[in-house]
Amino acid sequence: MNHETPRRTDDTDDTDDALQQRLRALPRELAPPSDGWIRLQAALPPRPPIVATPPRTLAHGRSARRRLRWALPAGAALAASIALYWVVPLTMQLPSQAPAAPSVLQQQASAMSADYQQAIAALPRVDAPEWRPALRELDDSADQIHAALAQSPRSRHLLEQLQRTYALRLELTRQAATSATGLPS
Repeated sequence: MNHETPRRTDDTDDTDDALQQRLRALPRELAPPSDGWIRLQAALPPRPPIVATPPRTLAHGRSARRRLRWALPAGAALAASIALYWVVPLTMQLPSQAPAAPSVLQQQASAMSADYQQAIAALPRVDAPEWRPALRELDDSADQIHAALAQSPRSRHLLEQLQRTYALRLELTRQAATSATGLPS
């Protein structure tokens, strides 16, 4: 970019010099006139007077504190009564209500348990200490699955898990009986 100053002609020289002289002739600082605020106030439109509110009296302060003192306990009592209204009916079971009928999956689990008990009874009784921990663990798993079925009576996955556990328990019992008799499996 080119930052050259424009050329001046003779006409502009005279006006620029005159302007420069007038600027130099101005005083450096001007003091405001002494009646400046009065003239300014007279030029502005009138405003309504500002009325100060009276300070609170001691009695008013006491009533506000009294209300505040009762607000927290009253609110807590209200919250507790609402909670009681919602929680008590959920925890109380009416005596006239009959227990819910077992679901189809729970009936299948009961039938499967009966079949399993018959199959275990048909196998020879073996008391081998090396097989006890595994058999006990499978029995505990079956009990846990029954408890879970009571909580989630419509869970097909739990029924399938119970079936696998019973099948594994029967197979392990057969293997224990076979190893106790010395026959190859």
